Amino acid sequence: MWAWLMENMATIIVSALLILAVTAIIVSMVRNKKKGKSSCGCGCGGCPMGASCHAKNKQERTD
Repeated sequence: MWAWLMENMATIIVSALLILAVTAIIVSMVRNKKKGKSSCGCGCGGCPMGASCHAKNKQERTD
């Protein structure tokens, strides 16, 4: 078992780093979504889906 771990150590390390990076990106996107920030970074002014992104806008449409 130790021989297999040593032979594949580089693959294991790279895989772990990629998993950490993807997890950090997803957590950041979820936090930004909860804060009401745009995921594209350019604002909602010219976005055709701008009215459906934010909870505030959803409440206005249902009233």
